[in-house]
Amino acid sequence: MTELLSEASLDQLFRDARTFNAWLPKDVSDEQLHQLYELAKFGPTSANSSPMRVVFVKSKDAKAKLAPFLSEGNLAKTMEAPVTAIIATDHEFYEQLPKLFPHADARSWFVGNQPLIDTTAFRNATLQGAYVLMAARALGLDCGPMSGFDNAGVDAAFFSGTTIKSNFLISIGHGDASRNLFPRSPRLSFDEACTIA
Repeated sequence: MTELLSEASLDQLFRDARTFNAWLPKDVSDEQLHQLYELAKFGPTSANSSPMRVVFVKSKDAKAKLAPFLSEGNLAKTMEAPVTAIIATDHEFYEQLPKLFPHADARSWFVGNQPLIDTTAFRNATLQGAYVLMAARALGLDCGPMSGFDNAGVDAAFFSGTTIKSNFLISIGHGDASRNLFPRSPRLSFDEACTIA
């Protein structure tokens, strides 16, 4: 990991990447979703906990199941997107730790410690969701991450009877820059956001 990415790659991943609200009628294949996860899964999580779970909402039936729980402002753009990923968190992630972190008894760190479970699960699944977004961009796909939905409704519809809870959504596809693409909002400067101690 000693070589700097090209300027074009940095543009694609960061500087020119946007949150899309409209989509071209181009499919995202199941193979692309597999490729996306195969990249995103390598992002670091504490104790390799990997608590993220994803439902890639793609079929008509799955979209119809998701639609009632979207806010009014997110409904049309989410239904138009080829795929919307429900980025979710498994609050029993620690049951996988004997496999994922075999060199220590990491499962015992969590069992019965609900505050640690919840904090670790939420932090690391959120990180993993960001890795999904970056993996999608690296594969030439565009993203529309969002809140603005009824988490409890989505959990009942997609994760009933499990320890999995929804976190946020990412619509994925080929963005249509000619429709509903807002001008880039400002960002904080280094001096406004950072300190070197």
